[in-house]
Amino acid sequence: MKPVSWQQVKITGSFWANWQKINQVSLYHQYRQLKKTGRIDAFRLNRGAGKKILPHHFWDSDVAKWVEATALSLWQNFDRGLAEKLEKTVKLIVSAQQKDGYLNTHFTVVEPEKRFTNLRDSHELYCAGHLIEAAVAHWLATGKTLFLKAACRYADYLCQVFGPRKGQIRGYDGHEEIELALVKLFRVTGCQRYLSLASFFVEERGKKPHFFDWEARNRGEDLTTLRRSYQYYQAHCPVRQQREVVGHAVRAMYLYCALADLALEKKDKSLLRTLRLLWEDLITKKIYVTGGIGSTREGEAFGQAYELPNDTAYCETCAACGLVFWSHRLLHLEKKAKIADIMELVLYNAALAGISLEGKTFFYVNPLWSGGNHHRQSWYDCACCPSNISRVISSVGQYAYSSSEKDIWVHLYMESKAELHLADSQVILTVKTDYPFDGKVFIKVEPGKICDFTLFLRIPGWCRSWKLFLNGEEKVLPVSSGYLRIKRTWKNGDYLQLVLEMKTEYLQAHPEVRFDIGQVALRRGPLIYCLEQVDNKVSLHRIILPARPELKASFRPELLGGITVLTGKAYYLTAANLSGWLYREAEAFSLQPIKITAIPYYAWDNRKAGQMTVWVRRQEN
Repeated sequence: MKPVSWQQVKITGSFWANWQKINQVSLYHQYRQLKKTGRIDAFRLNRGAGKKILPHHFWDSDVAKWVEATALSLWQNFDRGLAEKLEKTVKLIVSAQQKDGYLNTHFTVVEPEKRFTNLRDSHELYCAGHLIEAAVAHWLATGKTLFLKAACRYADYLCQVFGPRKGQIRGYDGHEEIELALVKLFRVTGCQRYLSLASFFVEERGKKPHFFDWEARNRGEDLTTLRRSYQYYQAHCPVRQQREVVGHAVRAMYLYCALADLALEKKDKSLLRTLRLLWEDLITKKIYVTGGIGSTREGEAFGQAYELPNDTAYCETCAACGLVFWSHRLLHLEKKAKIADIMELVLYNAALAGISLEGKTFFYVNPLWSGGNHHRQSWYDCACCPSNISRVISSVGQYAYSSSEKDIWVHLYMESKAELHLADSQVILTVKTDYPFDGKVFIKVEPGKICDFTLFLRIPGWCRSWKLFLNGEEKVLPVSSGYLRIKRTWKNGDYLQLVLEMKTEYLQAHPEVRFDIGQVALRRGPLIYCLEQVDNKVSLHRIILPARPELKASFRPELLGGITVLTGKAYYLTAANLSGWLYREAEAFSLQPIKITAIPYYAWDNRKAGQMTVWVRRQEN
């Protein structure tokens, strides 16, 4: 099973087409912020000593991700204004490249004498990685080679500087990213040394004696004053010995992406075993019901097993994006729908919440409870998240499909047209659906010629019953690894109708998640729901749901860009007189019936400020 390029999938309407329109607005907004804060102009290399604004050591990555997201977006929906800004920015980036191939504004302008002297903290290779990813996307989207050639020159320089040979630096970056970027560059150029360098960076990580100690001593630092643990950098032990997801969540996701890439390219079963163990630890002990990851603010990191607080949940948007990237890669190694289930969960909930419905404000942190004072911002000093979620939205079509010589997989259901290549024929799939609000999916199959192949349709883990119709006739087929398997001779005019039952249901957390005891979360289809005070007008923590779901789903086209809301009866904990006391006997309280409204989690904080909660108390049976 091979990934499908974002170039092979056109989003044609409905949910994701609307989000891609929002995303273009967002890309204009991000460009203005990148200009306003000096990030783009830093590539002019004219901000030396005495200037008020100096290039920060990870600014380059913010610009690079915007370039990548914009290139991806323009492939889907061309916009002349964005295209002009993109080309000007690319030319400016390339103009900053040094004669030896080095490309970094901070260490060219601010601290040239410190190049590659603090890989632990400087984000040098992290920025290089994002520049390389941007260059690959720009070339694929436009066919222009200027940026790609610059990326190759930079990568060639890195191949000279880093490695096991005498005179080379035998180390790696403190923030993973270069590894997966080099694999991308290898795939479009076929240059083996890029894959070898990616493998070197991965295999060196965590070895003893520790590289970070060696370079710290060279800087004259006292090793007893280190602010971060090796776990923070995913460098506490060699990667093949890692068994638990720990440390900085974004760093972990980018490392695991690289491990999956290398496992696929090298057919490395040892790396795959490591990935399986890490995945199992994540999804059974350290992931939120929304798909958010990284529970602790300290170190933007994973907590202990089942340490998943709601009000202080960190759940960085970049970490959610990283989990989408990792899930997609692991899916192609494992071919299991439960991995696509997680990819879908994160896409529609934890990741999408990171951007507002107008596209001009963003969440860095994504809690599951708010007292009304947590809001998206138009920009951040550390602005990694806005362009990251834009990268995901711009390229979302690639996550929906996969193919091999004789098989096609449909993982996610979105209104789109996909051009897929089999050994004997090209096949066009045209999908019509109002997913995620409706479970009806229509798929038109158009092979270039009559041919045999197998079409696999994912049955989501949340779906309890379904029906499949082939050319209008109902078919009963077995499900294998979460996919319906339809093997036949296909011809033009064949069509499928898949009807996925979408029930509103309660989700309960593992009993060891102490923060959620006695509470439930609402799910309908792939969407996790929340309560906002603007809809419910009361203190949300006093709402108690009936023992069994009694909520009605209805589509509201006028609300929050068009959403399906859940409405129904619940209860409100109160007493005859609440004034003048703090504690009272339990018998004094009563439950008053009220009507509640729940909205998809991704859409919260787009209206009047107020409380929000994902987890709600449930009445005992």
